[in-house]
Amino acid sequence: MNALRESASARVEDMNMSQHDKFELAVPVSAADNALGPAQARVTLVEYGDFECPNCKQAAPVVKLLLARFGAGVRLVYRHFPLEVHPHAVHAALAAEAAGGQGRFWAMHDLLFDNQQHLELGHLRGYAEQLRLDLARFDRDMDDPSPLQRVRQQIDGGKRSGVRATPTFYINGVIRDTSFGLQSLADGVEAALRD
Repeated sequence: MNALRESASARVEDMNMSQHDKFELAVPVSAADNALGPAQARVTLVEYGDFECPNCKQAAPVVKLLLARFGAGVRLVYRHFPLEVHPHAVHAALAAEAAGGQGRFWAMHDLLFDNQQHLELGHLRGYAEQLRLDLARFDRDMDDPSPLQRVRQQIDGGKRSGVRATPTFYINGVIRDTSFGLQSLADGVEAALRD
């Protein structure tokens, strides 16, 4: 009986994996994306994330280690996918975009994850000040509808790509299942570099 249950469980898992594996990036990476690493890298790792998501915060240092380990072979693209259950995630995404307008997206990215428990508007402005951003411009950008439209477009692209939770990763345009741990991400990047 246990063997039958294990066999059925394995078939369901295989079906779920094959459905999951079919998801590909619906919106190709472009120059408009927030990217870290060379455009000609052999591997492009796209993350759909949420600055208020605890799992995204846990993934951030792992992704940094991957970038350090594989160097110029990997480029990271971060796309916003703020979840409705996180009340400050949209404003945090807007703050990152506003910082990006001043060339400091990645610095703000790191600050937001480092201070994940403090993402209220006043804190966000404080982080902008800490990064020595032009605060008048930051305030204008936070109120401008363009960054919000960009975030909404990334959410839509994520949904069309099969994103259901954060973080969700794509390696060279193909979704990578990390539900059993981020070692799978490292393995996938390593395999893509060998191909």
